[in-house]
Amino acid sequence: MIKNLIFDFGKVLIDYDFIAVLKTFFDSQEKLSEFEKLVCGQDFIDKCDKELVPFAELIRQTQKEYPQWERELQLFYDHYQEYVIGEVPGMKDLLCKLKEQGFKLYGLTNWCSEVHKVIARYDILHLLDGRVISSEEHLIKPEIAIYQRLCQKYNLHPEECLFTDDKAINVQGALNAGMHAILFENTAQFEADLNKALKETC
Repeated sequence: MIKNLIFDFGKVLIDYDFIAVLKTFFDSQEKLSEFEKLVCGQDFIDKCDKELVPFAELIRQTQKEYPQWERELQLFYDHYQEYVIGEVPGMKDLLCKLKEQGFKLYGLTNWCSEVHKVIARYDILHLLDGRVISSEEHLIKPEIAIYQRLCQKYNLHPEECLFTDDKAINVQGALNAGMHAILFENTAQFEADLNKALKETC
């Protein structure tokens, strides 16, 4: 029986848009595209999310490695909170309903330490009964260890957990960790798939 529902943050509970902010730093699409390859590349994102060094230090290291982007990397850092643009429509109401039904709700996110400023701003993230953040654990999805860390921290049994994420690779990570899992597309789709999963596992 599924007792615990686990949610990714970005594009599941809250929305973000890097490009809308990044494009204000540049006077040409060509420069924007080149910079986007760096800060939106998986290697840089993973370093941010795992945060083996503090986020500000990672920016300084990257500025030394890519001096041609020194100004833009500083802007990327200074404007970080502007990337988050709001809650995913319908999800707060759904989480409230799920809590009323008796489910425990948890967050499992790949995010740098700037996430705590985001948490302070959005009520939906305060509906969670607990959370595991990659930058605090120095682990990232889809590594099985981060799913296991959530279970250890809150004494959860994987077979009683259902995880949702907008990235298929992270959904597969949850399955590999013994959880049920749903690929998130939108609120209505998730609720329908969740209801189906609950019927199948009751």
